[in-house]
Amino acid sequence: MYTLSIKQKVQVISSLVEGNSIRATCRMTGAAKGTVTRLLVSIGKACEEYQDIVLRNLPCKQIQCDEIWSFCYAKEKNVPKEYKSKFGFGDVWTWVAIDAQTKLVPSWSVGLRYVEYAEAFIRDLKSRLANRVQLTTDGLKLYLWAVENAFGSEVDYAMLIKIYGQQPDGEKRYSPADCIATEKRVLQGKPDVTKISTSYIERQNLTMRMNMRRFTRLTNAFSKKIENLESAVALHFMYYNFCRPHKTLNLKKSLGITPAMAAGVTNKIWKIEDIIYLANLN
Repeated sequence: MYTLSIKQKVQVISSLVEGNSIRATCRMTGAAKGTVTRLLVSIGKACEEYQDIVLRNLPCKQIQCDEIWSFCYAKEKNVPKEYKSKFGFGDVWTWVAIDAQTKLVPSWSVGLRYVEYAEAFIRDLKSRLANRVQLTTDGLKLYLWAVENAFGSEVDYAMLIKIYGQQPDGEKRYSPADCIATEKRVLQGKPDVTKISTSYIERQNLTMRMNMRRFTRLTNAFSKKIENLESAVALHFMYYNFCRPHKTLNLKKSLGITPAMAAGVTNKIWKIEDIIYLANLN
């Protein structure tokens, strides 16, 4: 079986993390589709395992959480009868947390919008934090039970509830309804009301849609297997956390720092080669 060189692997991974589809990556690099997919899955698994180990005892103070929709195999309405209600076929939700100060993504989970997935996600987030944090989510009720079960009283928790106007129709049917008001609801502890926000996690949702082709709306580049989606998400956050300096963290007369550097997880800006060596695929 043909093996890619380090240079070719860097080209493939660089293409994927910049938002190109599998087929576009194949056209640009000359690699076969199966080769690209296998490389994505292998490196994605290594990225997930590495971050699971090192993203611990984090000094985060202001956490924002949200969930972002995608689909796998087929749109929910088009899933064959024999695959209905099976995870990995139809709607898939990726739960994501971000630290408002360092911009680090300490925890994420690919799953469904059910209470058991919400609870598993929040428990994982709690296990990675070194201190009491201020936590903000949207108004999804699943967070109520999840946060209570994971944190108890050891969190300053609030919901930011958005109130939307009339849903657009006709030619604007793909546009979101206008947010006409917000409500800040304190649910636990004493959160700083001025810091109750979901702006950073909503911006991270946009980053995911721009940098992972399979998250683009109205696309045919969706994941055909749940394993591919999970690997793409893990690779995305590895690159985001460790490789790409964040604009809001830039220092004067320097190249800036990555979220992982800001959180004290690493002392260098990683390169794509570092991720490849991490996966032992050289």
